[in-house]
Amino acid sequence: MAKIEGGCSCGKVRYSADAEPIFAGVCHCKSCQKTTGTSYSVVVAIPAPTLTVTGEVKVYDSKGDSGQGTHSSFCPNCGSPVIGTADMMRDVVMIRAGTMDDSSWLKPTMEIYCDSKMPWVSLGGGLQSFPKMPMPG
Repeated sequence: MAKIEGGCSCGKVRYSADAEPIFAGVCHCKSCQKTTGTSYSVVVAIPAPTLTVTGEVKVYDSKGDSGQGTHSSFCPNCGSPVIGTADMMRDVVMIRAGTMDDSSWLKPTMEIYCDSKMPWVSLGGGLQSFPKMPMPG
């Protein structure tokens, strides 16, 4: 199992998990663009029960393209978005890779929400690309 640790910019919110990632990907959705202030977010999905969060977080609730809820947890002091969840994947937590203490091992395998991708973004590495979120099945 991998030990994943990290936190917000000011250090008031910390998290840790002993888990192998379910997947790692680059998300180009409009929500990630707005919460990061840039063109995409890199996320690492892990089983929700493996995550421990310390410190107070605020949660911004919205709706994804499925019509179901999405929830972005951030530090109320520094504003760093730390984790996200989606009602359609209740057992999964998405960690924002930029908040990890060590992300050197991370290798995203897919790009999601490519229909919202900014036209000047071109990532190498032969990542699988999906117009929205691929559904297991």
